[in-house]
Amino acid sequence: MSDTPAPVPNPSDIPVLAPREGWHVLHLFYQIDHAQWACLTDEEKRQAKVGLTELVSEIRATPDTQLLLLAMASPKSDLGFILLTPDLQTANAYEKQITLSLGPDILNPVYSYLSITERSEYTPTREEHAAEVLIGQKGLAEGSPEFETALKEFDTRMAHYTKFRLYPALPDWPVICFYPMSKRRSGNDNWYSLPFVERRKLMEGHARVGRTYAGRILQMITGSTGLDEYEWGVTLLAKDTFDVKAIVYEMRFDEVSARYADFGDFYIGMQLPLDVLFRRLCL
Repeated sequence: MSDTPAPVPNPSDIPVLAPREGWHVLHLFYQIDHAQWACLTDEEKRQAKVGLTELVSEIRATPDTQLLLLAMASPKSDLGFILLTPDLQTANAYEKQITLSLGPDILNPVYSYLSITERSEYTPTREEHAAEVLIGQKGLAEGSPEFETALKEFDTRMAHYTKFRLYPALPDWPVICFYPMSKRRSGNDNWYSLPFVERRKLMEGHARVGRTYAGRILQMITGSTGLDEYEWGVTLLAKDTFDVKAIVYEMRFDEVSARYADFGDFYIGMQLPLDVLFRRLCL
């Protein structure tokens, strides 16, 4: 038996784990052990903060990758990260580095959530929109100039919508709300026993409520069936906590939520530059 050590795998040899479409999304929430932090020397603290700063820069320089930094609003969590990147290998590697970035035992994970950006299965197709809306509701004649113009407008709108669903560019709006949710599967309130047409109709009503908050709330809906304990992750970006409270409350009266939804814990954070974040966290 040879005593020669096995070669260390080259990271480039590790297969990429990217979904066929969309990106992986990791929501990471930590509490800071200030007792452990107080044990570090001033120089160790400085080096730890420089290390995290350099890691954030490295992550943000990675192609097709975004990292949001959050000061969390309650003792439920102190520090939050939202990481979007195509390759699960990359997401996993960066998550391990983030967790250890300030030193062992400083950042203690309290909650995490893995999901994938996805298109909505309830989005109408081009043919459905033409038949149901342009012809059925607006009475346009198929092939007429008005019909063709309206259809092109639909194509443009849907291309923009699909691109955001799959490959979102998240703005630096200050308020972030995250919560996981699932559709209920209980007796007569089993979402998955409903016919597709009925589910789509219910979701159209749900979406109409969401559209009334355009410009005030930006939603990122990510799928997590088979990846985490809930089925979707909902990330709301806002400029005012009032709008977060308002949209969640209003949607509770919609049948999709009132009858068919189960929710996990809510996490509220504020996007901050890293230097401000360090001061906010008393580091």
